[in-house]
Amino acid sequence: MECCDISHQIDIPSGSQKIVLAGNPNVGKSIFFNKFTGIYVAVSNYPGTTLDISSGMFNPENKDNDYVVLDTPGVYGVSSFNDEEAVARDVILAADAVVNIVDAVHLERDLFLTQQIIDMGIPVIVALNMMDEAERNGLKIDIDELSSELGVPVITTTAIKGEGLEEVKNSVDKSKVGNTIFNSDFLKEELDSLAEKINSRAEALLIMEGDPNVAEKNNRQALPHREKIYKKRRHRINNIIDSVISENGENSSLGSKIGHLMLKPLTGIPMLLATLYLLYELVGVFVAQTVVGITEETFFLEIYEPFIRGIVTPIIPIESFFGQLFVGEFGLFTMTVTYTFGLLLPLVAGFYFFLAILEDSGYMPRIAALVDRLLTSIGLNGRAIIPMLLGFGCVTMATITTRLLGSKRERIIATFLLGLAIPCSAQLGVIAGLIAPLGFEYFAIYVLTIFVVYVLAGTILNKVLPGKSTDLLIDIPPLRMPRLSNVLQKTYMKSKSFIKEAGPIFAIGALIITVMQETGMLTAIQNSLIPLTVGWLQLPKETATVFIMGIIRRDFGAAGLNSLSLTAIQTTVSLVVITLFVPCIAAMMTMFRERNWKEALFIWFGSWFTAFGVGGILAYLL
Repeated sequence: MECCDISHQIDIPSGSQKIVLAGNPNVGKSIFFNKFTGIYVAVSNYPGTTLDISSGMFNPENKDNDYVVLDTPGVYGVSSFNDEEAVARDVILAADAVVNIVDAVHLERDLFLTQQIIDMGIPVIVALNMMDEAERNGLKIDIDELSSELGVPVITTTAIKGEGLEEVKNSVDKSKVGNTIFNSDFLKEELDSLAEKINSRAEALLIMEGDPNVAEKNNRQALPHREKIYKKRRHRINNIIDSVISENGENSSLGSKIGHLMLKPLTGIPMLLATLYLLYELVGVFVAQTVVGITEETFFLEIYEPFIRGIVTPIIPIESFFGQLFVGEFGLFTMTVTYTFGLLLPLVAGFYFFLAILEDSGYMPRIAALVDRLLTSIGLNGRAIIPMLLGFGCVTMATITTRLLGSKRERIIATFLLGLAIPCSAQLGVIAGLIAPLGFEYFAIYVLTIFVVYVLAGTILNKVLPGKSTDLLIDIPPLRMPRLSNVLQKTYMKSKSFIKEAGPIFAIGALIITVMQETGMLTAIQNSLIPLTVGWLQLPKETATVFIMGIIRRDFGAAGLNSLSLTAIQTTVSLVVITLFVPCIAAMMTMFRERNWKEALFIWFGSWFTAFGVGGILAYLL
């Protein structure tokens, strides 16, 4: 990834000053960003990564300057050791001022990033957030002393209640270059000398801390002083903490006690299962069945599609190529619109609503910590539980959330497993209806087969993919009551961003399928699969049609088995294949969007090979 220049990556009006919001994960940056910019924001995919950068304009009252506000990913330090840190580094290097949001409860942890930005010579103002929780935990912080020690303004806030936000907005022009750790030793001399040569103190510091990308950009060698600088910075922060914080004895709240129980397997696993049940009821039952039943089936299929066909077909006959392209079974104005707004938008909004509650309550990091050890064996860490859970509702949505994983390697593993072995809620309903009458024996065979394939695929990918997955470095924030307005705003912004990304993808997919249908390619593919279905899988030749329909939409494929006369063994084999088979076209197009085309093709054909291979072996074993 190209380092340090964001001018061609984010649209910034010339002459505008750049305010960057920086902080650790879960410190409330999104509330500050919304306060600065309102809802008029732009979300840009950062080149070379799957990370989004939010930007918006800020116009202070009674001031001449216009500001562009940039929101960085939550990080614990600025370097290039993962995508989040590299992107945060590049954005911060471009800043005219940094508003550093710090969690008052975790001051010892959060000040490390604060001090690193100060050491880079960038003007900073500190927003000391979550002061209400600090008070509940019996912490007293000497704000004046903290400001004096850091050498920058410190403003206390409780963002979730809106306290202190206005003062932060009105104080951005008071940011200062703070007190650095480099006072008088050989590190200071080397830093000053290097900064003078490359004309950037910030980049000189990163080179000394061993950042290879910044070093390469400046035609320098990364220097081996990271550990020395870290110890020096850690020592300074410890001294600051000792001088500014005092505690009022034991003041453990009910929330902190529950939070500790969530991390212990004996109590945490039942709590997690209860949460998963709520997720299933909200998204898998209420949204996926009730809400989508209204939006997709009642409104779009029964009202909208006949209406739009009535407008188009008098002008363009539906039998023609363009008639099929626009309002046919897979048309741009029919399937694309119905899928995007009738099917996926309700699911996306439901997922993001539940996800925002888990994030704002502080429960999400606890889930990740609880399952981390289990997922490590297949090359993932605890963060991967999020897309895996979401996959049981909608694999398309879950594929997008693999962005939160720490490395490209983990995103490949997670995306492959999602496309391979996680049936979406719509497909699950059809599968349950088909396999329930067969008895527990065949149900157990189906579940065990899918589970074994999931574990083996993850284990093999973990062994063969180059590199090493990241460790779970995650903040465990205090539990708090989510604020409904913030949850709804997050849901709205993320759902809107999804639709802007997904709409063009589904339109391309609809175009491809229409061309294949009109040119006879779909029929040719069906005929080419007959030897595979009859010879290897021992299924009727008509099953080939089911697999083709499964590409278009997974539950369509599974539902197609209803019309075939299959034995119990053939039904079980078919369900295993249709589950392991490629995900629907919406999910596939999203995979091409999230991964590069080589990785997406590897995932696509890998799932084909696995599905048919496992299905054939199972057919012969049974």
